[in-house]
Amino acid sequence: MWTRNFTLYFGARTISLLGDAMMPVAAALAVGQVYGIAGVGYVLALWTASAVLVMLFGGVLADRIGARTVMIVADLLRILTQATVAVAFLDGAPPYGLLLAMAFLSGIGAGMFEPGVNGMVPLVARDPQRANATLKIAEAITQLAGPALAGILVLAAGPVFVYALDSATFLVSAICLLLVRVTVPRPEPSNVLADLRRGWHEFKARSWMWSVILVWVFWGVLVVGPSVPLSSQVIGADYGWVMAALGLGTVIGGVVAIRLRPARPLAAGAIALIGYAPVPLTVALGAPLPTLMAGHVIGGCAMAFWSVMWSTSVQTLVAPDVLNRVSAYQVAGSVAGMAVGQALAGPAALVVEPQTFLLGSAVVTVGVSAALLLIRPVRGLRRLSAPTDPALPAPATSPT
Repeated sequence: MWTRNFTLYFGARTISLLGDAMMPVAAALAVGQVYGIAGVGYVLALWTASAVLVMLFGGVLADRIGARTVMIVADLLRILTQATVAVAFLDGAPPYGLLLAMAFLSGIGAGMFEPGVNGMVPLVARDPQRANATLKIAEAITQLAGPALAGILVLAAGPVFVYALDSATFLVSAICLLLVRVTVPRPEPSNVLADLRRGWHEFKARSWMWSVILVWVFWGVLVVGPSVPLSSQVIGADYGWVMAALGLGTVIGGVVAIRLRPARPLAAGAIALIGYAPVPLTVALGAPLPTLMAGHVIGGCAMAFWSVMWSTSVQTLVAPDVLNRVSAYQVAGSVAGMAVGQALAGPAALVVEPQTFLLGSAVVTVGVSAALLLIRPVRGLRRLSAPTDPALPAPATSPT
């Protein structure tokens, strides 16, 4: 698996993920200190909303000119936005309008980047599940180190250094992607609207995919979206350590996903997802730090396993020539609810106590897992190995 292309892609993803893992904590502590829960929620919501707005076109571009090229352009845009925020914090409290503008542009970069993530994996790795699990472990390690590092750096060096470091991670990512060499399939001549229609047709033709996304909207609105603004304010200064525990759980979940290959991946992932309930539950109950960290370890493990099962299913059951477009539809749908949840975090905190809302999030998590298992196409979806590509060398060891 560790070919030159995969190693470079792994490096690009890992270094940019480290910066991404630092940002929620940096925003929660730096922006939240000045503009409160609502301020953090609106910044995150605008970032997510702008990502959703351009994601479909990002998928079309990735299928037309190659995911690698689009991802490099997206990295360049995020270098600019994060560097601008770093400079703005030099004066102490940057204008809120500037933070919103940079969140909007950074979200555009993320929306262009994200559709290509799924599309690149089959191009650089012969075994998508091993590759996804390995990337998930890397993501988990960054989630383990990033939040704690961000919390320390915000207190010790301030948000200027954290945002400047994030800008540098996107620079390294762009350089690594520039060095990747992959063959881009030549698409049939078409126009943008035709490409979007083809992607939509492929997306809606898979009932297991769109049904998961429908369920995921509720997950985004009521669980993941409000999580950072609400939990960071409830937990306070220990938030970085709690997020590090979530990262540790994600490492464990990624290791499990490398070894375990269930015949029905989405069913297994939905069962595992129940384990995410302790994340909002422990915060809602005001648990002591060791219990908070234990709950987040369990939740991170559950979320990582589901994520690998989902990504591998999408990559192996969608044709390569439309994979980026289909990925754009499913990612846009799944994060749309998150944007709404982030925007509602501030107003919701004025109506109900954050702990009460998070207790409801724990109940919704169990409901989401049950809903996924009740949908027959999701429950019955069977694992399919990726087709062998003779251009890619065989893995160093046989997959288990």
